[in-house]
Amino acid sequence: MRAAGIASRLAGIGRVLSTRNTRIFYGCSLGSWSGQWVQKIATDWLAWELTHSPAWVGVIAFCNLAPSVLASPLAGAAADRMDRVRLTVLTQMLMAGHAAVLAVLVYTGTIRIELMAILEIGLGTVQAFSAPARQSMVPGMVSRADLPSAVALNSLSFNLARSIGPAIGGVVVALSGVLPCLLINMVGFLIASVTLRTLKLDSRYRRGHAPTASMVREALEGVQYVVRHPGMGPLFLFASIIAMLVQVVPQTLPPFVDRLYHRGPEGLAMLSTSIGLAALVGGLMIVAHGRLSGLCRVAIGAGGALTLATIGFIATGSFAFATLCAAAMGMASTVHSISAQTMLQSSTSGAMLGRVLSLWQLITRAGPAVGALIYGVAAEWAGLRLPVLVGSCVALAACLWALRQAPAMARSLERSDTAT
Repeated sequence: MRAAGIASRLAGIGRVLSTRNTRIFYGCSLGSWSGQWVQKIATDWLAWELTHSPAWVGVIAFCNLAPSVLASPLAGAAADRMDRVRLTVLTQMLMAGHAAVLAVLVYTGTIRIELMAILEIGLGTVQAFSAPARQSMVPGMVSRADLPSAVALNSLSFNLARSIGPAIGGVVVALSGVLPCLLINMVGFLIASVTLRTLKLDSRYRRGHAPTASMVREALEGVQYVVRHPGMGPLFLFASIIAMLVQVVPQTLPPFVDRLYHRGPEGLAMLSTSIGLAALVGGLMIVAHGRLSGLCRVAIGAGGALTLATIGFIATGSFAFATLCAAAMGMASTVHSISAQTMLQSSTSGAMLGRVLSLWQLITRAGPAVGALIYGVAAEWAGLRLPVLVGSCVALAACLWALRQAPAMARSLERSDTAT
């Protein structure tokens, strides 16, 4: 019976991919995300080679992620009041432009760490507008019963790209340098920009609602909605702590790869690939779970598992054991994220969905940005291990607090509710 239930839930992915819209959507997602991870491996290593400074690596990560703090609430309001397909296409074109500019700087030998920081600020701002517009289209392409499978498939696509991209990026950087990686990313986003235009969505899902106030006012309404919600408020607080203190580590791998394990680009690619492959397994676990009931505790438990895996990763001197811990980090992080996003998409009305998802994007991007800056600066005088170990202890305390809040959170989040 258990095997039959899992097979039935996995069949939900087949139903999700049975339409033209979803095949286009997920195909573009996989292609553009793979290119983005190819570029990330290259630029992470480029930043490290330019400076050999953990602080600068942290600054570059901060510059990419920090714009979410200012841009995400407005991006959510934009996703709820603008044509989501057109907004997504525009952001894809801008990201292709970013890769092209960076490629020119590398080709001409004029690249500097300061220029990378400025470009990452621009890229982070564009990404803040891309995510809620993209994700808000998903409920319009599948039935509500298949929404958990669609959300899981979205994460599976991302993590398949996270396994493919770093593997390609590590090999390309080792053989040909950074420039080809940037061109691969540029081409991926250009293809996605053209293909996504062919999506055919009902007008109800292309735009959440007609503008009712200024974008700033609507953005503030989204913040108030989340803060006052009995389940979302605690969930967002818990996820913020996890993002800042432990999810930041997989996003700033180069200093750990070089200083703790004395490896080069191939070591970075190996760790990133193990994270991505294990994340695929985590996504399949949530698909197999197949229901809203119990997701709150799953999200909290995964946060705890991620924290313990981070402690193992930072405390060991063995690269083999670190690779296993990195895989556990990837699996736990994906289970945590998919569980939370499934609850949010199932319990939020369509008119407010873009704003809620943009705020989720804010904490999952701004949290690691703050953590990268804190850990990067602290590493200059305390080393790489001690700051992360202290932060992980704080994260464990947050997990215990969240478990006490879980029953109340579950009552409002583990249900399907489209009411405003």
